[in-house]
Amino acid sequence: MLAMPRASVFFHWALWRALRKSMPWGIVAGCLLGGFVVTGVAAEKPNIVFILADDLGYGELGCYGQQKIKTPNVDRLAAEGIRFTQHYTGAPVCAPARCTLMTGQNLAHAEIRGNKDSGNGRMFPGQWPITDEIVTIAESLQQADYATGAFGKWGLGPSNTSGSPIKQGFDRYFGYNCQRNAHSYFPLFLDSNEREQQINRGIVYGHQQKTDGEVVADDYRLESYAPDVILAEALTFIDKNRQKPFFLYLPFVEPHVSMQPPQEWIDRYPSEWDDEKGPYRGQNGYLPHPRPRAAYAAMISDLDQHVGSVLEKLEEHGLTDNTLVVFTSDNGTTHGSRDPRFHVGGVDAEFFNSTAGLRGWKGSVYEGGIRVPCVVKWPNHVTPGSVTDVASYFPDWFPTLCNLAGAPLPRQQHLDGMDLAPVLVGKEPPKREELMIWDFHNYGGLVAIRDGKWKAVRRNLLKDPTPWELYDIGQDREESRDLAADHPEVIKRLETAYVKTRTVEPDFSVPFYDKLTTPSNATD
Repeated sequence: MLAMPRASVFFHWALWRALRKSMPWGIVAGCLLGGFVVTGVAAEKPNIVFILADDLGYGELGCYGQQKIKTPNVDRLAAEGIRFTQHYTGAPVCAPARCTLMTGQNLAHAEIRGNKDSGNGRMFPGQWPITDEIVTIAESLQQADYATGAFGKWGLGPSNTSGSPIKQGFDRYFGYNCQRNAHSYFPLFLDSNEREQQINRGIVYGHQQKTDGEVVADDYRLESYAPDVILAEALTFIDKNRQKPFFLYLPFVEPHVSMQPPQEWIDRYPSEWDDEKGPYRGQNGYLPHPRPRAAYAAMISDLDQHVGSVLEKLEEHGLTDNTLVVFTSDNGTTHGSRDPRFHVGGVDAEFFNSTAGLRGWKGSVYEGGIRVPCVVKWPNHVTPGSVTDVASYFPDWFPTLCNLAGAPLPRQQHLDGMDLAPVLVGKEPPKREELMIWDFHNYGGLVAIRDGKWKAVRRNLLKDPTPWELYDIGQDREESRDLAADHPEVIKRLETAYVKTRTVEPDFSVPFYDKLTTPSNATD
């Protein structure tokens, strides 16, 4: 490992932050008196490709035991890299999960703790923006001379706000800025940097029903399928930046409903699958589909094919050996709804055993909502076919990627993750200094805390909080035996530590714990 000159790194970081964030120079000068440590970087900076699926369940890949859905490209990633069996998202829904990933903070500290629209009054308003003061992974990697590009679903603030990806460290952005626009795979427009780029001459709205008559898939299709358009832009980014280190963030939208996958993939799955329940008519939200089981499998296989296209592009340019590829998901499979035959959007999660036996779904802090697949390939560093059961989660990627890239960590920003680099190369993991915390504002208000084998859960925090539950995840991955009554001392220890570290975020208030949080922990 090579050391980066300490004074040089910190000076350039502080100067850049002063100019970008309009920080008074006196404050910067004061900061320069402090120290800054970069733990070490590889002799040759690796390219970083971070692929984030949307609502992909823990058990929906072949390498995690899936029997029905074809995912050969991600399975090959696992065979050529390392597979995590206890990797967690930072939140059980889209926007806060992305916030924890981009900022390295868990939900006890993060600025975004639930899905919330920006409130700008537009049809596709974008989500509540992260602030100008927060530092993202992309910003840190820019300081290590990385080209940065994001292609897919953003969800952390509309264009021309502080949360825009272009204002948060990305040189290039293309995709769905607003999560609501992403409810349709045939939108009128996608966002290109901070401008809307029309891709279809019309729009298929993502929420429709067909209560009677034949359900026809082509009724909900137009000319340009957004995932293909997004993929093409991402591959162009690799072409243009192949001569320098790059960070390619790919928050792909599949398999989040609506179900509108290419017909060629649907036709590869048995028609008999959908004989039992028949067509989905939109009764649980999102668009109807004549063959919902085949369509859901097709979405995941199409996603897998896009992963394959990225890997082929890396190989085309001779970049495979010096590229770290991460594949994971933002949360678990979508949950049930009004019609018990289907989950939201027509998904039949029981048919596919989408959680591999874990409890709960998207929107839950039980394992099925937050434990996600994660595979990492890094030739000549990661042992092919290796598996780790080290508990890890989204806040860990900030310190990990910055270490591997030789990028500075933000001095003023509390980071909650640990460096996973030793885990990737088969060494002992560092001791986790912070509790793993999920402080979630939606779905009635939820909190989960994990410390070693123990996991504590509390629900309904926005109204009448339920008693704490406690599970030994090492022995009970299904969370079937609540041990809270047997170990009140564990509950007390975890809750005390949680309240002590927690900050108040007024935009995502949880009154029950806000009043217990130390006043000095409050944020603006």
